[in-house]
Amino acid sequence: MGAGVLAAALVIGAAAGFRVIHPGPAGGDGGQTVSQPADTEGVNWGLSFGEEGKTPAGNASSSQLKEYDAFYCGDEAKKTLYLTFDAGYENGYTDEILDVLKKEKVPAAFFVVGTYIEDNPDLIRRMEKEGHIVGNHTMSHPDMSSIADQDTFKKELEQVEELYKEMTGKEMKKFYRPPQGKFSFHNLEQAKNLGYTTVFWSLAYVDWYTDQQPTREEALEKLIPRTHNGAIILLHSTSKTNARILQELITKWKEEGYQFASLEKLGM
Repeated sequence: MGAGVLAAALVIGAAAGFRVIHPGPAGGDGGQTVSQPADTEGVNWGLSFGEEGKTPAGNASSSQLKEYDAFYCGDEAKKTLYLTFDAGYENGYTDEILDVLKKEKVPAAFFVVGTYIEDNPDLIRRMEKEGHIVGNHTMSHPDMSSIADQDTFKKELEQVEELYKEMTGKEMKKFYRPPQGKFSFHNLEQAKNLGYTTVFWSLAYVDWYTDQQPTREEALEKLIPRTHNGAIILLHSTSKTNARILQELITKWKEEGYQFASLEKLGM
């Protein structure tokens, strides 16, 4: 990796709130294998972008993550996209997002915290009814990498499961996304022991500052060129821009030959 590309990667990581650790070249299984930290060492999920349209390198490789039933991208040989949204709170745009997904017949996953379920039961029931995954983003959105105790870790996830069952009458599908992408390999093992698949991402942009929303043009320039086979796309449902451009994004991706799949197809 050239110095210029590495510098750009570090800037991207910093802007998105991620720490890039010894990034390898993009491609293959996400780059060269990175030395695994001690099991309990906290890591911020980070990406290093190389060639446009290719899978970025993560600060853990696909093969490392797979040992823990964790993913940051899907099959790089298939033009398949996995659309996910993080939902820490409701900002008035989720119905609009769901309308587009329904119209375009696109499955998505919404990673929600416990208060989101408590405050928005109708939206949760709509997500479930329309075939979307409601994923676990923990009860209180803590730094999970600081939690080594299995019972404490389990409680953060189980409380969300219980709320979901109360609202829908159904068991929550076991997909987990660490808040802010903070994790340790011990966390990944903890989640796996609870039957969870941990889901990171390979495509995202700074979209979560509600008072500094990117323009349509800025969002498309960040997302479209970096789209790649197997991309797990992270968007925030609190973003006005995302709600406004989602139809256009999906149309462009479909025109480029991409299909959309549920997270349940990861690893298949």
